[in-house]
Amino acid sequence: MSTDTVFRLLYTIYWPIFNFLHPIKAVGRENIPEGAAVICPNHTTAGDPLYVVFALGRRYPVWAMAKAEILKWPVLGWLLSKAGVFGVDRGKADLRAAKTAMRCLKTDHKLLIFPEGTRVGEGEASDAKAGAALFATRTGAPLIPVYIQPKKRRFRPTRVVFGQPYHPQIAGNKATSEELQQIACDLMARIQALGEEAA
Repeated sequence: MSTDTVFRLLYTIYWPIFNFLHPIKAVGRENIPEGAAVICPNHTTAGDPLYVVFALGRRYPVWAMAKAEILKWPVLGWLLSKAGVFGVDRGKADLRAAKTAMRCLKTDHKLLIFPEGTRVGEGEASDAKAGAALFATRTGAPLIPVYIQPKKRRFRPTRVVFGQPYHPQIAGNKATSEELQQIACDLMARIQALGEEAA
């Protein structure tokens, strides 16, 4: 089975369970374009990838960059790898993960990546990582800032807000490290602004 088929199969199985325990209020879903896009949410809890995937809906198969340890979990790790989740060794340049992310976007899929690189508690400061900016500028895919409500309660709706897609501007054909960092900081500012609007 293809990655998209496995994704939709798992989505169909787990959506009713997840929606019962953690209903989602998706805002701005009309901002999601067809084709490739880099989906960039804030990250406060381990379940954040599921909130984004289920807020997007079944029609948009998502590839997700996750820490490599997750794919080593028995059975579940194997299933996730077949559904579009791929591992990245954090703390070093992982060329294999970068190539997978580029392939995802070049085949018109949605790429889910957390710009902060790890979970960050509400109110805590974190440096923005440049990965999302790099993939967007290299492939021409738009960035989509996403705000996930930090506090989640069972049986209470959790708000997931999708912002407007945009293409970061660079001076030349290839972004410099300074430009990538500026884009990353601007992206986090846009995510924060969505949260302030949703408050």
